[in-house]
Amino acid sequence: MKISTKSQYGLRAMVYLAKVFKKKKIFPLREIAQKEGISFDYLEKIISKLEKAHLVKSKKGVQGGYFLAKKPERIKISQIMMVLEGETVLVKCLKHFCPKEKKCLTKNFWKKLNKAINSVLNSITLSDLMK
Repeated sequence: MKISTKSQYGLRAMVYLAKVFKKKKIFPLREIAQKEGISFDYLEKIISKLEKAHLVKSKKGVQGGYFLAKKPERIKISQIMMVLEGETVLVKCLKHFCPKEKKCLTKNFWKKLNKAINSVLNSITLSDLMK
């Protein structure tokens, strides 16, 4: 299993914004990209997805930039991952019909592993990552 750079960078940007949430600061995307060592163009695509999902908001203009749409303790890592990766399903047979389903000896393992991963992603918030 491999998590894409899209999710890694998106999570780093969200943590960056979470650190200053209480100060009600708005950060230009270029600043976030520079501080986190992420390509501006790539981060722009990532932030756009997070904004469409109502996890971040933007302010236009000279003093513009991005900020969290909710408190860090109300944003779960699973929400961020869902926006950037899609549904977390480790193997196709958990989502689609499998002709070997009745005889498959590994399906229960995949179900348990998938459930454990989703449980962890649902139990951690941006606020937890800052502790």
